[in-house]
Amino acid sequence: MPITEQQLLRILPNAGRQAGVFASALSLAMERYQISTKLRMAAFIAQVGHESGQFRYVRELGGDQYLSKYDTGTLAKRLGNTPEADGDGQKYRGRGLIQVTGRDNYLACSKALFGDDRLLRTPELLEQAEWAAKSAAWFWNSRDLNKLADSGSFEMITRRINGGVNGLAERVAFYNAALKVLA
Repeated sequence: MPITEQQLLRILPNAGRQAGVFASALSLAMERYQISTKLRMAAFIAQVGHESGQFRYVRELGGDQYLSKYDTGTLAKRLGNTPEADGDGQKYRGRGLIQVTGRDNYLACSKALFGDDRLLRTPELLEQAEWAAKSAAWFWNSRDLNKLADSGSFEMITRRINGGVNGLAERVAFYNAALKVLA
């Protein structure tokens, strides 16, 4: 079932006009990756709603100093970025509604969405509504999050997306609102 702009605004009240920008893109992305039941849709919308600041951000905030954590060191290596301080942190910063981050994730996402490595050359594509939504749904699918949504394991979904429980209270509030709206 497609998600409407009005439903998104009831779930994410600060989304404003962005709800209209993302409604169609989200519907197509969710359909492609079988995010199609009430539990799956509610969990997905809640997570992307939090990760994107209610659709305000499709590009990770932060300057060179903040993003340098993705450029060199253990985290950079884990993300598949080169070990040199060469700008990979900036280039492969979080983008899309779930903030795909790091060269390895960009490459995997690119192969899944396009069948090639174009996101390595044009990572900014993930800032466009269609690809921001599709990359989030791809990430969701690649981490088998439909199964966790089906079992109601919302906190575990948060951990898989965030690496912890950052923003859990807001995510849960969005989830509960989505369950009511999608009833």
